Amino acid sequence: MKICIAGGAGYIGSLLIPKLLDRGYEVEVVDLLWFGNHLPAEVKIKQKDIFDLTEEELQDYDQVIFLAGLSNDPMAEFSPSLNFIANAAAPAYLAYMAKRAGIKRYIYAGSCSVYGYTVNELYNETSPAISSSPYGISKLQGEQAAMQLRDDTFSVIAFRQGTVCGYSPRMRLDLVVNTMFKTALQTGKITVNNPAIWRPILSIQDAASAYIRAVEASYEISGIFNISSGNYTVGELGDIVKDVVTAELGIAVSLDIKHIEDYRNYKVTTEKAGNMLSFKPDHSVETIVRDLAREKDHFSDFDNPMYYNIQVFKELEGTHGSRG
Repeated sequence: MKICIAGGAGYIGSLLIPKLLDRGYEVEVVDLLWFGNHLPAEVKIKQKDIFDLTEEELQDYDQVIFLAGLSNDPMAEFSPSLNFIANAAAPAYLAYMAKRAGIKRYIYAGSCSVYGYTVNELYNETSPAISSSPYGISKLQGEQAAMQLRDDTFSVIAFRQGTVCGYSPRMRLDLVVNTMFKTALQTGKITVNNPAIWRPILSIQDAASAYIRAVEASYEISGIFNISSGNYTVGELGDIVKDVVTAELGIAVSLDIKHIEDYRNYKVTTEKAGNMLSFKPDHSVETIVRDLAREKDHFSDFDNPMYYNIQVFKELEGTHGSRG
């Protein structure tokens, strides 16, 4: 099987692609390489914009995975217009061209951010998606466009991912657990902006497992699937990171608890993904932090702007107004 991964040189792709190669898949990547290239040398990369892909270029692939776009609220709010291009129009265009090219399956990396703010409810895939933020709206639009194209010959699997965290060769320190780990080591303190807010957390290892399950699922399966390793309050995340950092690295860590209002609050069930894709998360926040502790020497320069998507994006916008 031959797989095209748009945005494959990013945070998830850099961990996922070696796992796909180990299973015997041929993988090629389309990526602008904003964050460098941390992929195995044998992976063929087309350094180009998704909108420049042609139907002819896609005809050799069996499946397409969309991992591209502008990832997280700060990037979306910094440039709402590019957010809607990269997160709504780009996956819609790629899905449309993939279907025209005869691709069998399209896998879309969406977000649980589409749910917005809920109060003490466990959301499944039929629950209302009421986000009013640019990021949440755009991710829902990309999902809807892809799902609209599904039929008996074109399978579409759309993931609503929890906040992905953990170590990747293309590291990020702007994701909640990763950020807490970084500040614990850098300052000896973790700031919790609102301890009551719920977040579904997705270990990057479980994320890779989910994409493998999707690639290998029957082509008769299409649908939207919540993907997470578990639901946690932000206060609980702070406690876990504090305890594991102290136990694993012997660093004393304090908590700074604030009560700042947040417009995102949701927890989700992954029962559908378990039943239909055999997705079974094996990781927790504890294992995420232990993995970060083991790999910390690979990203010890905490001030490196490459670990923070918004910093790289602002620099790109300032130099040449790059399109997502």
